[in-house]
Order: sequence, then C-alpha cells, then structure tokens
Amino acid sequence: MEKIKTLSCDIETFSSINLGKSGVYKYCESKDFEILLFAYSVNNTDVKVIDLASGEKLPQEIIEALKSDKVIKWAFNANFERICLSRYLGMKTGEYLNPKSWRCSMVWSAYMGLPLSLQGVGAVLGLDKQKLAEGKDLIRYFCIPCKPTKTNNQRIRNYYYHDKNKWELFKEYNKRDVEVEMKIQEKLKNFKVPDFIWKEYELDQIINDRGIKIDKQFVLSAIEINRISRFRNMNELKEITNLENPNSVLQIKQWLKENNVETDSLDKKTVIELLKTSNNKVSRVLELRQKLSKSSIKKYEAMINAVCLDDRCRGMFQFLGANRTGRWSGRLVQLQNLKRNSMSDLKQARDLVKDKNIEALDLLYEDIPNVLSELIRTAFIPKENTTFFVADFSAIEARVIANLAGEKWREEVFKNGGDIYCASASQMFNVPVEKHGVNGYLRQKGKIAELALGYGGSVGALTAMGALDMGLKEEELKPLVDAWRDANPHIVEFWWAVDKAVKDCIKQRITTKTHGIKFIYKSGILFIELPSKRRLAYIKPKIEINQYGSESVSYEGIGVGKKWDRLESYGPKFVENIVQAIARDLLMFAITNLSDLEIVAHIHDELIIEGDKSLSLDKICKDMSMLPDWNKTLLLNADGYTCEFYKKD
Repeated sequence: MEKIKTLSCDIETFSSINLGKSGVYKYCESKDFEILLFAYSVNNTDVKVIDLASGEKLPQEIIEALKSDKVIKWAFNANFERICLSRYLGMKTGEYLNPKSWRCSMVWSAYMGLPLSLQGVGAVLGLDKQKLAEGKDLIRYFCIPCKPTKTNNQRIRNYYYHDKNKWELFKEYNKRDVEVEMKIQEKLKNFKVPDFIWKEYELDQIINDRGIKIDKQFVLSAIEINRISRFRNMNELKEITNLENPNSVLQIKQWLKENNVETDSLDKKTVIELLKTSNNKVSRVLELRQKLSKSSIKKYEAMINAVCLDDRCRGMFQFLGANRTGRWSGRLVQLQNLKRNSMSDLKQARDLVKDKNIEALDLLYEDIPNVLSELIRTAFIPKENTTFFVADFSAIEARVIANLAGEKWREEVFKNGGDIYCASASQMFNVPVEKHGVNGYLRQKGKIAELALGYGGSVGALTAMGALDMGLKEEELKPLVDAWRDANPHIVEFWWAVDKAVKDCIKQRITTKTHGIKFIYKSGILFIELPSKRRLAYIKPKIEINQYGSESVSYEGIGVGKKWDRLESYGPKFVENIVQAIARDLLMFAITNLSDLEIVAHIHDELIIEGDKSLSLDKICKDMSMLPDWNKTLLLNADGYTCEFYKKD
C-alpha cells in the first residue's frame, strides 16, 4: 500500500444505547457496542469496505493511520468516527484519539452555509452520487435492537446473517457515504476551510472530549422528587376537576368554560393573565397546570441519558452549529437555554433536594417544580479538589456594534464602566438616569430599547420583547423607537451602509467594503469577511422585490424546521449576523488564550473553567479580555466569580 497521507472513512455501528438521547460518548460505552462496517479510501483512491461483523479485520496500516497525528482523517461528523474508533482501539472513557489530525466535512459544509446532514449537502450541491435513500431502514434493521417476535424467534438484534441481501445493500450504503463525503470535498475544493478554523475545531473537540461533571446523586434525587411532586399535583387536579385526563388541553379548556372562564389557549403567557382575574378554585387549577407544564425537569433526564461512566457529560457543543453566525449550538443537555437562577438560598434548596427531603421543600417553598427548575445549573460540579471559575464578557454585542459603527457616546459609557441601559435612556430622553436613583424608572425603557432595537427592530420587536407586559403603553412604542434611533445615528447609518454594500456586491459581482467588513461575490455565493478573516456564506443570493414593494436580498439557507429554503434578509439583519459572529470570534480567541486551562463548557459569552483553587480569577478575566490583532480598539471587559457548583452569580 502506498504511503497514507489522507484517510476518508465512515463506520456503521451497533449499540443498545439510544444514540440520539445519549450522544456518541455514552453510546460507545455500552458492553454490546461494536463497529459493524468500516469503509475507507486511502489518498482519494477507490473505497473499500471492511466487514468487521463477519470477521474481517482492519489492516494494520489502517490502524496505524488512525492513531497517527501525521495522517489526515476525513469523515462527515468526524466526532462520531473518532470517538467510536477510540473505543474500538481499546481506549477507555476519557481517553480519545487526538482530534488534531481529524477533519470534518460537516464542519466544511457548515462553514459554507450548507446543511449539516450528508443527505442535505449532497442534494444542495447536486452531487452525481447521493446518499442511499434506503439507509434509514438498514440502520433500523442492523444498528439498533429489534423487538422480539414469533417471526424472528424472539431475538432482540438482527445480525448480518439474518438477511444477506440487506447486508450486501448495507455494505453498499457504507461505501456510498464515503464516496459522497469525497465528492463534497471535491465540489468545495475552491473554498478551502482556513487552517485557523481547523485549529479552532481541534480546541472544540478537546472541550467536548473533556466534558463536564454532574452530581449524579443530586440529579437522580431531583428526578425522583419531580416524580412525587407531579403525582401529587396530578391527583389534586383530578380531585378538583373530576377529569379523566387533566393533561388534555381540550378537557381543561372545557372545564374552565363550565366555570365561566373561556380561553383559546393555555400557553404560559395566557395562564399568567388568567390567574390575575380567577377565583380560588380556577386559580388553583391554573396553578397546578403551570406546575405540571414545566419541562425543565427534562434537563435532568437528559443529563442521566448522556452521562458517561466517570459521571461526566460530553459532546454538548456543535462547532459552527449556528448557520448564520458560526456560533456553537447545543447538543444533548442544551446548555444554551438553561433557566437563570434567582433564589438566594441555592445551597440550602440543593441540599434538601439531594437528601430527597420533600417535606422540608414543601414547608419552605410553595412551588417544587420551580425550585427544581432553578437548581438545574447546580447539577454541574467541578471534579474533586477543584472549583469552577466562571468568566463572561460584559455587554459584548453592545460593545461590538458600538465599535463597528463608531457610536462614540456608547464607547465612552463602556470606557467609564457605566450602565448601558441607563446611558441609553439618558441619551434618548435627554435627562440623567441612574439605576435605583434619579429618573431610575426610565432605565427599564432603555433596557427594552437596547434589547429590541439594535438590529432594526421597531414596534413589533418591542412588543415581542414584552414591552407592554412591562408597563409600557402602546402609544409609547413608536416614539421609543424614534428616540432610540435618534440617539444612535451611527448605528442606523451602519445598518444601511451594510445594506448598500451587500446589494452592490450582488448586483455588480464586485467586492465592496464598509466599516471594516468586506463583501465578496464568488461562484454564486455571497461571502461576508469579518475582521478575523473568518467568512460567513450566503448561497445563491439575489435581489428581489419583497411583499412591501421594496428591494431586498434573498439567499438559500436553513430555515424554519431545519428545511433548506430561500430566506430574506436586509441591512440590519446582516448587521446582527456580523455582530454576533464577531462576538463568537472573540469568545474563540478567549478559548485559545485560556486553552492551557481545563475549559469544561461555554455558554453564549461565558466560559466555565475547572481548576485548582489557587488559580487567579483576575488573571483569567484579564486573559479573557485580551484583544486580538484584528481589533485593538474594542473596549472589551470580562467579569467572573468562583463557585462550588455552577450557578449564575
């Protein structure tokens, strides 16, 4: 065999553990885990399939290539192959093949704004070889346990010898996946992923491999307490309503109607409104409905599903998972949408849950489901003899947009350590505003405006942000929009400068530039080049007339329901993508600077580090605030705290 420089591969596996719920790290810990088929191509030559299930062995040179950091390994969603092959090669939990020499064609697809599935990419790129459509049925047949029946002689698994024809088709399916992966690489060869992105991917994989520890006893206790609480609440609801199934929205709505309360919906917002005007009996039913509808307990169940033998959850971050910005998306436990804790006695409540002391919880707290919801973050704990160092950027998006747009008064606020919500309200209403001080009531208006209006939002955005629920009147909304825009003329100018630059780029097929951002048209793709040199890709852009009779930009991308669709955008929306993408690049720069420490998780603009108590929090925040060479004028600031379990300070 010629010297191996690159190895493209794809595997088919069996495990009794549910991959979708557990993730690959837990999946391949199962005692019955095995690799069934291994398809590979050496240096882009013809694909071969090793039938491991039938007793064939991997050639020694292939095993050596998998272990070597000098041979580049390619796979679609390479994390799956790398972790499964680590187990196959005898490595234990917490030990995995070095990601340094692994390349992921799914990451390449994501970088190009393409779908994150092999089938989706193949379809969008119009490859002459597509993923075989029979794959799902074959995977269901060979890769997961089957139900024992009389027909299959009560077996719980289908082996290769149970259906030889299907097995031959399965081998062809395995081979085809490698061929499609190679076709993707060939199709995208003129759009190489920059080396610095692969270095970022390596760090991402190291963090995913490291994982974060959970307090398993606490989590199991929380699940048990929720079961008891739910049982009691359901029984009480049945007693009050006499309904057979109080979980049924239809039945509850009918019961409410019989008790003089008519409603079209029972969503969270509607129930809160109904509670304001309800009598005792109806109020109690709605309160119980609220408690039973809390879904946050699912986070605890997700932790147990994903936790590995060493009590650590791994594989929770998808690199470049957010298509338009390149931010990470969450996997499994979904750390990106954890409930904020506001309880002052977190430790006490946590200890009571861990001890399963439901009587004390009942006595001290009215709403056990809410307590469990508040305690979700605290399930994550540092390993023995270490502590958590949590550091995050302060108002990162507000700082980035002010820097890009050159909105000097905002930058002065950040320079002087001011409160941007107070300063914004002060700028909008031309009066001094201090938190808990003079004109303090205006701070809330400043906050709502800041959160809703920075990317072209108007009255609708304020309403969606809950402006009316917070006490603002409908007639105040339009003046609030106008006041914010008048106070931020350079940001408004930035929106429309980007809008023009994008449209000129697409219409004239030329490279345009504004506010340090470059817009490039190449081979039917709009690229937005950020100061970091990372690019955002928009497939097949064109200028169209929208429903309002205005000129707008549309492009192909992942839309609602993760479907490939034609999407519409305009200046302020592109600015949102740019600002969030730069915020992501700053977090990645911080991860790089702190990569010698044990980073166990990152959530939005926050890092969680597991470290010796002697580490300096000030130094961590200082290193996190370091500016990259591509922007030395940004006013960046990171704050932090330490904790014995994860929480919001």
